[in-house]
Amino acid sequence: MDTINWADFEKVEIRVGTIIEAADFPRAKNPAYQLTIDFGPELGIKRSSAQITTLYQQEELIGKQIVAIVNFPVKQIANFFSECLVLGVYGNDKEVILLQPDKAVANGLKIG
Repeated sequence: MDTINWADFEKVEIRVGTIIEAADFPRAKNPAYQLTIDFGPELGIKRSSAQITTLYQQEELIGKQIVAIVNFPVKQIANFFSECLVLGVYGNDKEVILLQPDKAVANGLKIG
């Protein structure tokens, strides 16, 4: 595993946001949802593609707070532009389990 220094870590903007929309993403190579996430007044609304269809239904994602990296460049996935990377843990069967705060916090707060 490569190591990074503190200055490298400080460059990564990890923030909390709330999912406000979740839609099927039929053009994705692997099953995924298109998420719309509210990161508060400073960062606003961002979109992301997430391969979380194994453990999560669209309806249960609405209102769920998540953790994401918000300062990656925009990435085109099929006909969709992903503006942030939603973070999760890979389970034993490679399913993604979302990272989220255990208490409700304001959207846009930094992880550190």
